[in-house]
Amino acid sequence: MITPTTTPRPDTSRHDLPLTHPSLPRFAPALVGVMAAAAGLLIGLVLGWGPALIVLTAVVLFVVVLPLWSLVVESSRAATDRLVTALVWCAFGLAMLPLVTLIYEVVANGAKMLTQEFFTFSMRNVIGEGGGIYHAIVGTLLITFWATLISVPVGIMAAVYLVEYGGKNRLARTITFLVDVMTGIPSIVAGLFAYALFVIIFGPGIRMGFGGSIALSVLMIPIVVRSAEEMLKLVSDELREAAYALGVPKWRTIMKVVLPTALAGIVTGVTLAVARVMGETAPLLIIAGDTDSVNFNVFAERMATLPVFIYYSYTQPGVPPEFGQGRAWGAALVLIAIVMTLNLLARVISRYFAPKTGR
Repeated sequence: MITPTTTPRPDTSRHDLPLTHPSLPRFAPALVGVMAAAAGLLIGLVLGWGPALIVLTAVVLFVVVLPLWSLVVESSRAATDRLVTALVWCAFGLAMLPLVTLIYEVVANGAKMLTQEFFTFSMRNVIGEGGGIYHAIVGTLLITFWATLISVPVGIMAAVYLVEYGGKNRLARTITFLVDVMTGIPSIVAGLFAYALFVIIFGPGIRMGFGGSIALSVLMIPIVVRSAEEMLKLVSDELREAAYALGVPKWRTIMKVVLPTALAGIVTGVTLAVARVMGETAPLLIIAGDTDSVNFNVFAERMATLPVFIYYSYTQPGVPPEFGQGRAWGAALVLIAIVMTLNLLARVISRYFAPKTGR
């Protein structure tokens, strides 16, 4: 009987190539960041640089040192990845810098003005200390409300025509071209248009809140049209075809299928348009004017708004100027808070009206 024998396999473990490369520790970016900050601070103190140059030097050192360390320890691919990641974070920080600086300045200078008197009093018969922005808040909300009431139906119906009916015909192309042109119109031109229109109707020297609403609607309509158009284009054609197959008329398909499906995006676009025009100053300076009293009637007399109030309070603060400029910072903080609240409300509404996906 022959017993099979097994030939021993040669030991080649010493010649195998490693399947993984060594990697930097997880705290490597933090370590390099701390060292870069310390080096930038040291160089800046020695050379007498300001904070901006010190931060810039620290960022450059971080972007250079971390990829070089990765290239030595890891691989060229890992070094490239770390370089791109560092550049992305630097770009993000650069984009956030103006926003953070702006919010810090407004909060630091305007938070002390947020008192009950500031929100419940107007500037009527107020000289120097005291007064508030109640009249400006009322004017801003009323003018923006009427501008929204004008712009939203016009913008949505125009978008529905472009997507559902216009196609590629000449009228649709003309409307699209005009909307694109209106998107780039300077705000002061919208104010001049509204003023010229009201001068033709009521005569020279006319000032009223509704004129400001007309000027703001000129700026809002193209934003609403473009945002609603893009949302309607995202609605699947299968939904339309399913409704048509059931014998549903086209207008009813648009009302019951297309618009509800795109409602979340449309609401978001409308809110962005409102936030866009709520801070406009030039058109309201021309047609709405300014007043120190509360005016609830947009169709009569001048009407104060927050942007115009901020402008006059900071450029013509009175004597002493501290009180007027303080009111300007407080009004700016309130305006930013209103815009942020509108954006948060838009997110809630868009989530509520978003199409439900369930089993």
